[in-house]
Amino acid sequence: MELEFDYSHMMADAVGQEQGVSNVELEVAADRCKEIHARIMARRGRGELPFFDLPFAEEEIGKTLRLAERVKQRFENVVVLGIGGSALGTKAIMSALRPSWHNMVASEQRGGLPRLFVLDNVDPDYFAENLDLLDPEQTCFLVISKSGSTVETASQFLAARAWLVADSDRDYREHFILITDPEQGSLRELADREQIVSCEIPAGVGGRFTVFTPVSLLPLACAGVDIVGLVKGAASMMPHVCHDDLLTNPAYLNAVLQYLAYGKGASISVMMPYSNRLFGLSDWFRQLWAESLGKKYALDGSVCHVGPTPVNALGTTDQHSQVQLYMEGPFDKLVTFITVRRFERDFSMGAYSDMPALQYLEGHTMSELISAEQRATAAALARNRRPNATFVLPDVSPTSVGALLYLLQVQTLFAGDLFEVNPLDQPGVEEGKSFTYALMGRDGYAEKKKEFDQLQEKVPCRSLSVAVSPS
Repeated sequence: MELEFDYSHMMADAVGQEQGVSNVELEVAADRCKEIHARIMARRGRGELPFFDLPFAEEEIGKTLRLAERVKQRFENVVVLGIGGSALGTKAIMSALRPSWHNMVASEQRGGLPRLFVLDNVDPDYFAENLDLLDPEQTCFLVISKSGSTVETASQFLAARAWLVADSDRDYREHFILITDPEQGSLRELADREQIVSCEIPAGVGGRFTVFTPVSLLPLACAGVDIVGLVKGAASMMPHVCHDDLLTNPAYLNAVLQYLAYGKGASISVMMPYSNRLFGLSDWFRQLWAESLGKKYALDGSVCHVGPTPVNALGTTDQHSQVQLYMEGPFDKLVTFITVRRFERDFSMGAYSDMPALQYLEGHTMSELISAEQRATAAALARNRRPNATFVLPDVSPTSVGALLYLLQVQTLFAGDLFEVNPLDQPGVEEGKSFTYALMGRDGYAEKKKEFDQLQEKVPCRSLSVAVSPS
């Protein structure tokens, strides 16, 4: 297996000095790379970066597989209750490695595997419509929150519990698995007090770095994803992204290129897979990049307000919705393509000899076309002085997906040092959480409620209402 990173169109000789990166800039960055690498490896050695070693946790992976077998034997449906890092990795890998029809067909057609639902919002219509598809007796809920206090997950848990016991005296505890901190938090307390089956999120691993923990591995294993192949792919990538030679380390190199492009005005980073199966991966990466790098304060405490804005797009679909902007709009974007050398299936295009507008497609395949469209788009962007790079996967398999996920996690951690911010925290999210707790009447947040009310009083109300009625 070979995963290729092509950065030809990121360089000045392809897109010009103003937007492109020069060889001199890379040479300067190479020295800084060695310094950052040394700091990262020192922190890893002190146990401060445990996500690095998750693919090698064979005992924990074995426990996850055994628990998944128990779930598969008992339940028809597995429902993830979680949000952000507790959901996006699972959704991304599921869409990559299981057929899109997995939940749509009868049990026999999916080999007796449970259906998997990931409910990552508190929209009541969305929540109800999904529960309408399920038989309570045949449903297992995986409740995922590191802190145990995530308000969305807590509300989902309470709603699901009420739904389970609404029409029977069944023991709801048999239908829940709690995935949370090993020692503290309300879910850990609940698991211990009520003897509910639970899994541990390893200490020191934040939500967006949990794809190789039970957070994602358990639901994926239940649905038939080869999680052993996934973690082996990640493990195989480790030596390629844990050394200090910039030009042979794709994670460090892409972080540097993204950072340098940001300094030249490319503040928007677009990830554009040319594979429907990998579109969810760009959604997962959007959180990883935004929440890790978008910060008000630098490591030294100074105010910096930095961070590239991630955008996800899908090739070829978004050639017809977004690429016009990327091609001719402001010079504030760089595009990272993800392509696949070999698709599982393909279609040959038949003959239509009396239609010249169709005749040129005769004898070609759909995989040829999607590849040609990506290469054409990349070249056209470069011709218009728009930087872009491409990850080329050999296929969409557990090994290649695991390898790319691991690479992007290391890339993000390294980028944090380049931007001089902490890529492992998310303080900007906490303010909104506190106001939410206050509005919902949580104990201890009375002062926050007063603060919210005072803020609202300072803002003049400007609102417009219009009548909407059936014609």
